[in-house]
Amino acid sequence: MTACAIETAAADGAVASTDGSDGARTTSGAEVPRGAAAPAIAITADGTYGARLAGTGEALFPERWTLDGLEPYAVPLPLDQPEERDAQVLPLSDGRVLISRRVAERHTFSLLYPTGPATGELPLGAVSTEELTLLPPSPDGVLAYALVPNAHSTGVWLVAGGARGPERVAEVAGHCSGGAWLDRAGRLLALDRRRADGGPVKTVVVDLARGGEVTPLLQITEESDDRLLLADADSGLLLIRSNAPGPGQDRLGWGVLGSARPVRFPRSLRLPDALVTPFAVQPGQVLMPESCAVALRIDGAAGSWVGLWRPSARRMIQLAAPVGWLAGAGTWNRDGVLQLPCVTESVPCGVIRMEVPEALCASAETFGHMAATEPAQAEAAGGEPRDGSDCPAVCRPVPLQQAPLTGRGSRG
Repeated sequence: MTACAIETAAADGAVASTDGSDGARTTSGAEVPRGAAAPAIAITADGTYGARLAGTGEALFPERWTLDGLEPYAVPLPLDQPEERDAQVLPLSDGRVLISRRVAERHTFSLLYPTGPATGELPLGAVSTEELTLLPPSPDGVLAYALVPNAHSTGVWLVAGGARGPERVAEVAGHCSGGAWLDRAGRLLALDRRRADGGPVKTVVVDLARGGEVTPLLQITEESDDRLLLADADSGLLLIRSNAPGPGQDRLGWGVLGSARPVRFPRSLRLPDALVTPFAVQPGQVLMPESCAVALRIDGAAGSWVGLWRPSARRMIQLAAPVGWLAGAGTWNRDGVLQLPCVTESVPCGVIRMEVPEALCASAETFGHMAATEPAQAEAAGGEPRDGSDCPAVCRPVPLQQAPLTGRGSRG
């Protein structure tokens, strides 16, 4: 499945209100969740493979998707017994699938792979813990990591690709969540941390090559919750959610890694009564963050649909989600084509491909010129003057050259 007619919604249209079950607020005051549900399929950083739990009811099994050919196809990887619903799977770039299973008070790990008509399984070991969360696929496609919460700290564990089975590679003080890779080598891991004694959430960088050295990355204000949702290693583009613009008002913003320019909270990324979450950034835009196309998952009372946005365009295009979209999952290729995995009764493994609309193809040079001519004016988004309540006058990610990964870091 390579193409689909997709209905285009009005770029600035309102969406229906949510039921607001958990207490986070949008700019309009409606209640929406703080975070969208995790996507139903995990995809390698290079977009070649995906993995998910497939099946119905209690008859669940891992399934590997191959995504780098002309047509996608799925390979089921069932074993003698069905998997529990809380099993976690992660694809590796060699085509194997990592599975994490909770067994009593342990989490066990195995690599699954097709062997003719059967499924091969390579046990890797276990971690003694009641809770464990696999991190997003590593950029190198070979290693896999997980977060393990402790009473006053969070362990970062290498659970696949090590020489001796699962091993703890870092211990970070406080409770950590999220997870975004800042480089192509899989060395710099950004985590959202709340200290053990409480206080706001701040994003920190864990250097896995330096024994888990911790360095601050985001501190928009001292009191704000600042979370990193997505990062692009090629351009340095960061997608951020923060309540710095106002208490109880989580907003989506963007900044640039290593830049002293302020974080912006564009009006175009605010939708009343809906939660907007980025899930894919166009790769290959080296040192051109304003040119990156960003795919957004939009969750409202009517369900989930797709948003497309680029910093230089200063607008969001809303599109009806393809039928069967595995919401929140997708990748961009370097040519600017968004690929969305879908499952329907007639197409159990499909990918809808869509190109960036012309409306988003504004010149990044125009953006740069406008920003350069107004250096003293704080902005909410690419040249849009901010309201007085939008954002503090100084709000930027801490550049790594100002918070270097050296002796000033701490081990937790």
